[in-house]
Amino acid sequence: MSATEELVTRLRGTVLPAVLTPMDERGAVDPGALRGYAERIAAERLGGVAVWAHTGRGLHLGGAGRERVLRIWREAVDRPIVAGVGVPRSAGAVGLARAVDATVAMARDAADLGADAVMVYPLAQLADDPDGAVRLHERVAAESGLPVLGFFLHGEAGGYPYPPSLIRRLLGLPATIGVKLATLDRAMACQDAIRATEGTGRLAVTGEDRMFGPSLMWGADTALVGIAAASVGLTTAVLDAWRAGDHTAFVRASDRLDRFAEVTFHAPIEGYVRRMLWAAVWEGLIPESAACDPYGPVVGGEVEARERGAVVRCLGAG
Repeated sequence: MSATEELVTRLRGTVLPAVLTPMDERGAVDPGALRGYAERIAAERLGGVAVWAHTGRGLHLGGAGRERVLRIWREAVDRPIVAGVGVPRSAGAVGLARAVDATVAMARDAADLGADAVMVYPLAQLADDPDGAVRLHERVAAESGLPVLGFFLHGEAGGYPYPPSLIRRLLGLPATIGVKLATLDRAMACQDAIRATEGTGRLAVTGEDRMFGPSLMWGADTALVGIAAASVGLTTAVLDAWRAGDHTAFVRASDRLDRFAEVTFHAPIEGYVRRMLWAAVWEGLIPESAACDPYGPVVGGEVEARERGAVVRCLGAG
């Protein structure tokens, strides 16, 4: 069995939280808060964790910040770590060649720091070039030596639609473990993408925070989601019930998770990171001083009080 196949077997049917990055208002990683958060998450029943993902503001972190994040998580967890790799925001607007080089360089860094796989952020320059997207994944795998996870990311977060034909091509690469789907609210696109994974032996990874239960019913078999960053149990309960065929428990658990998603993943969608940080504070996972998101929309006053109150009431209601 190849390393790719072993990782597929290990991750199938599990939840990987796309973890938060505790930081201050300037965007500096708080190592103490991060270590405490990582230790608490590591104690949960999960398949692994995803670092440098959108929820953790991975592309906004500098090189030193990314290194600190991955080193702390590597010390905290003995399960697979998937690292998101792409073009750092600090690079600004770059051409395709530099974007590919930056993605590959980040993948090499992830390998050096102990990641088990990398999730490849989509490059906007390749939206109309499926051959280029395939070459990107091939090069990332070849130069990092790690298995890769494709990433169908919605446009609001900087991605573009992956047609089923591209998904099948990516899943045909020897180093690809699967494709993560984060279409936000595009039910048909999600269904079509999941169908494209059938018969490949690779993972259909749901990242559908607002369509989590439905995505499982459509065929997703693994989860890598930001909504699990503050309350892993809410997510695992849904996946466990579905896999067990306990439809009563599945409906009940889905209702709880959907209500949480309603108060965290809504417009403006980039505000979800801050809302998840508020949830993590309420859960006692992160101190208030490290629950900052300098890269999301600015909120305050009545809007913040209303949104944060909704998050807390939802969690308090169980």
